[in-house]
Amino acid sequence: MPKEFNHQEAGFHPFGELIGLEFTCCADGRSTCELEVKETLLNPHRVVHGGVMYSMADTGMGGALYTRLEPDELCSTVEIKISYFRPVASGLLKCETRVVNKTRSLASLESEITAGGEQVARATGTFFIFPAAR
Repeated sequence: MPKEFNHQEAGFHPFGELIGLEFTCCADGRSTCELEVKETLLNPHRVVHGGVMYSMADTGMGGALYTRLEPDELCSTVEIKISYFRPVASGLLKCETRVVNKTRSLASLESEITAGGEQVARATGTFFIFPAAR
């Protein structure tokens, strides 16, 4: 039985709340999260800081994988590779993620980040799956 969690509950993901990230979907090994670009997320060149998009991918991957975990399992990021294609200065960023492969202890995931319907970044990641502390 998949792990149950309320990804829309206040306080569930404090860092996500800090940057304005919200999940719109988390089910069946997939997730979608969105973030409205605001001035506090821009770098000195007045475009979205790469760390913001990285955080979207990392958080989206965790959300997608959570839907495939057992109630007594947790996960953590092992590595993420991200490629940035276009700068974004305003608007809505959307991150769609899917679990590509999951074994007992590792999972591979992919995220695509878009703005205005155009791909602005793509990430692949590996997550470690482990038993929750009792």
